[in-house]
This record gives sequence, C-alpha cells and structure tokens, in this order.
Amino acid sequence: MRVVPRALSVRRCALLCGSLALVASCGGGGADGTGGERPPGAPTGVTAEAGSATSVHVMWNAVAASAAEVDGYEVYRGSTKVKEVPGPQRMVDVTGLRPSTAYVFTVRARDTEGRLGPPSRAVRARTPGTTVADLAAPSPPARLRGRAAGGRAAHLAWSASTDDRGVVSYDVYQAGTKIHSVGGSRTATVVTGLRPGTRYAFTVRARDAADNLSPAGAPVLLTTTGGKEDVTGAPTAFRAGSHRSDGAYHLELAWVPPRVDGVVTEYQIHLDGRAATSLVFGARAPRDRATHSFYVGRKSGVTHRVRIRAKLPDGTWGGYSAERTVTTGGRD
Repeated sequence: MRVVPRALSVRRCALLCGSLALVASCGGGGADGTGGERPPGAPTGVTAEAGSATSVHVMWNAVAASAAEVDGYEVYRGSTKVKEVPGPQRMVDVTGLRPSTAYVFTVRARDTEGRLGPPSRAVRARTPGTTVADLAAPSPPARLRGRAAGGRAAHLAWSASTDDRGVVSYDVYQAGTKIHSVGGSRTATVVTGLRPGTRYAFTVRARDAADNLSPAGAPVLLTTTGGKEDVTGAPTAFRAGSHRSDGAYHLELAWVPPRVDGVVTEYQIHLDGRAATSLVFGARAPRDRATHSFYVGRKSGVTHRVRIRAKLPDGTWGGYSAERTVTTGGRD
C-alpha cells in the first residue's frame, strides 16, 4: 500500500474542497445569491422639488414589472432612510428639513420577500429661506384647464398664484388626495397613472415657504380616452356572515380585491344603504383574499344589508360588490 505524506494529503484535500466550493458557487443559484429571483431594479425618473422651507417633494416612476413584485419603496436623505411607502405610491413629502439647505435623495424598491433593489440616481433639492411670522397663504390658482393625454394621463395648466413672499410649489389633488406636486415656477404638469375611460376631477393649491397652503381653485373635469379595462373595479367573491362574541354580534366579511394596476389599501363598507366605516390596510394590504370583522350590535334577529367598495390606486372609488343580507344570530 502506498503511503501519502500527511502534509501532501492535507494540501490535496484543501485543493479538492476549494474546487467543490467553486463548482457549488457557480451552480443554479438565483441572481441574488439566495436561490430566488432577482431583487427589483432601481427606480427611474426620480425628481425632488422643495415644497416649502422645511419640506421636499420626491417623485419617481414605478419599477418595471419583474419576477419579484414590488411591495414598497424606501426614500433616503443622504444615507439615512426617511420614508417608507407602499408599492402603489410613487411620491412622498419629506418634512422636518431646515430652510436654505441642500439635500440629496435616492429611492430604493423593496419586493415582497423584503429584498432591496439598488438605489436610484441621486437627485438634489434646496429648501428656500423663510421669514418670520409669515401667516398669509397664497391666492388660489385660477383658470385651471385640463385635457386627457390618452387613456392614462392628463395635461393640466393654471394661472400663477400670488403671495407676499412668493409661491414655492403647487400641489395637485384628485378626489381630495394629493397626487402630484411641481415647483412654484411651473404652471402646468402632466398627471400619469390614470385609468382609460374614467372621469376625473382635479384641483390645484399653492404653497409658500412657510408652508401656508392656499384654498383650492375651481376644479377641472375631464375623461381619459379609451374603454375601461375594469368596468367597475369592484371587489368580487364577496361573502358575509355573523358571529357572537362577548354578548355582541359582529359581521364577518371576506372578498377578493379588484384586479387593478397597483394594490388597493382602502375600502368603504356600506351597511343598510349608508356608509358605515372605512377600512385602511396600509402597506401590507392583502392581494388575493381580504377579511374584516366589525361590530353591529347586541340584538339577535336583526337583518342587515352589506356591501363594500374599494378606493383604487388612481384615487377614484370602484364599483360596489354584490350586496349580501345577514341576520344576526341566524343562519347566514
């Protein structure tokens, strides 16, 4: 029998193990080294505009669809994370800043597995100075005009507001929700992310360096072109029952969220023909099946009619689900 010197044996073993490790590292693992799919890409189209002397409005484009679904975005001021927003949201106001200061912002996408994509390109914004005791808000923007720019966008224009210290930014609202912002030197913008064949009402408000916000100007109504991709945007497979707990009855609701471009985070529940309550899920909104329970009283044998509708990612309300009838303490 041939005897291999111990030192040579150890050396050969190390070389063999290194080769095996190299083969394993070159195997069929995922692009992110975890065996899974790649993390999201870097957001594009990132912009930053001063909203006041103490705030900056950051916007970006949605990360293109990939094998990993985007669950949210993280906004950084320098190397510090300052905001987290859910996937459907692509804008945020960073507040609590200092006047007359330059800031650098980046945005990163996060997927449903919690993996972060690379940062976007860095964008810069400088907050304006402020003056003491500025309590006067700008005048409302006048002569708001709008037209559809295809099925998914709208072009808006307005006359400049006046302010004793100067207008720093304009905020665009749809259905009472701020959806866009531009610098104070601009009096026109394009709003994107809309639905084809849908009627919208937009308003604009002006903001000065002291964060005084003007009243809204007159709204403009317009309808995007094309047919609706989802006729109603209503929740489907809606079910309702009741259960008794601690001497009181609760309605148990379940439904499938509407299939829309984005994630639905807010619902409105109608009970017996009237709006009863709002339900806000936030960043972890369910995508495939949603449930909710709410109190309806202590009496048995009371019959209720219930239905639900969703606030869609573009700020409009979708259609109502089918209405269900539930009797407390009965067979539903």
